[in-house]
Amino acid sequence: MILEVAILDVKPGQEVEFEKAFAQAQSIIASMKGYLSHQLQKCLEKDNRYLLLVNWERLEDHTEGFRESKEYQQWKQLLHHFYEPFPEVEHYQTVVSS
Repeated sequence: MILEVAILDVKPGQEVEFEKAFAQAQSIIASMKGYLSHQLQKCLEKDNRYLLLVNWERLEDHTEGFRESKEYQQWKQLLHHFYEPFPEVEHYQTVVSS
């Protein structure tokens, strides 16, 4: 399993609109091959910061399957205009778990 991690800094004052758009967009990512689960968490210290965690079966399910799909274009249209700066996305694999 691969964990995708993105820190999302939403333009101040657009948090409510972003959350509504994400509620709509989450069905897009959840429909993709290799998708396992996701969480969107809101930062307590910075009101406009969110953490997106997505579990994928394989790295390529995200980097190729999702990002090169027509569904990704819908995702971008719904969400990308909220970000400033544009988020850096990283991928992790488990080394130790309990």
